[in-house]
Amino acid sequence: MKRFDLVTPEGTRDLLFEDCLARRKVEGRLHKIFKAKGYCEVITPSIEFYDVFDKNSRYFPQEEMYKLFDLKGRIMVMRPDSTIPIARLASTSLRDMERPLRLFYNQNIFVANPSMMGRSDEIIQTGIELIGSSSKRADLEVLCTAIEVLDACDAADFNLEIGNIAFFKALISHLNASDADREKIRHYIEVKNYPALNELLSTFGDSEVVSALKELPRLFGGEEVLEKARKIYPDDDLDKILSELGGIYNDLKKLGLNGRITVDLGLVNRTDYYTGVIFRGYIDGCGEAILSGGRYDKLISEFGYDIPATGFAANVDAIAKTISDNNVQLIDNRPTSIVFGEDGYVIDSMNYFKGLISEGIPSEYAVFDCIDDVRSYSKRKGIAEIHIVSDKITVEKVGG
Repeated sequence: MKRFDLVTPEGTRDLLFEDCLARRKVEGRLHKIFKAKGYCEVITPSIEFYDVFDKNSRYFPQEEMYKLFDLKGRIMVMRPDSTIPIARLASTSLRDMERPLRLFYNQNIFVANPSMMGRSDEIIQTGIELIGSSSKRADLEVLCTAIEVLDACDAADFNLEIGNIAFFKALISHLNASDADREKIRHYIEVKNYPALNELLSTFGDSEVVSALKELPRLFGGEEVLEKARKIYPDDDLDKILSELGGIYNDLKKLGLNGRITVDLGLVNRTDYYTGVIFRGYIDGCGEAILSGGRYDKLISEFGYDIPATGFAANVDAIAKTISDNNVQLIDNRPTSIVFGEDGYVIDSMNYFKGLISEGIPSEYAVFDCIDDVRSYSKRKGIAEIHIVSDKITVEKVGG
């Protein structure tokens, strides 16, 4: 007896009807935003060579990637991220194109989450990459586009958290810690696990950098956070990072977003390719970030093309679920009429059916041989009219 022929693998699920409508609604809205700003769509393969994700920085642990082998025995992975393949694309096929490149994508990523986590291993992401500019203006364009995405989610409210990964990287560089300990410190800061963070950092003795790292997860809020950060570890380079972040924060406030923007210096994404401003977006009704991104100026250089970039990815499935949970009206293509051809008029009825469709009338073609079966079916399905084709056209109201 086959054990797994009637179920989907852990971390995956079938999408039905309303789920599909919600997903397409989200994709349509977001793509409209991207296209209006001059972004062009690209699609990368679902399967990539393992080497693409095994660069100098440790982007994805092996145990979190779905792996397989090609016919030559080479290790392949199911794409766990969209930005890295687009970095490969930018350094090869798009290398000679005019900069900046404005690209958007809509594709699956696959990440193996631990069992019982309740998270999907297969996620639809849509997002943008602005490649070829290190200007603050590029950061603002991407941030403003992210805000438009949040605003298009039919949520009661939204919030955008901004930080700068360079602040954490500069601090941790002053700590004599192994890569494994640095990763633990980063993780504890990100999830704001104060006891575990303090316990680990205490093993490094008392110093200014240890004290500063202990404070990092508490540094979130408004503009006052930047002043607190300057005091915990005075340093010219860190002050410059904070000043740049403060400038972006104030620019976003000028766009009327006061109260919806939070500074969070404990925002320290595990994805190591980020180098500057990073951010996450949240909407009411969803307990996880529905978008995240930031600046990554060194990633593409690892593919042999030294060019800066910034961008973000939105979790289409999370947004779609929120829309469904909020009972937002979705476009429905349920038929309002059904066409039945009497014996000898099957082809005529098919032509008539095509005519209704061309007029934009949602219709269904009856595949029953008996009109009584059509009537019963229409009542169960909630179809309003039966169009009966013989030597003339008869429209019969269902239930009338």
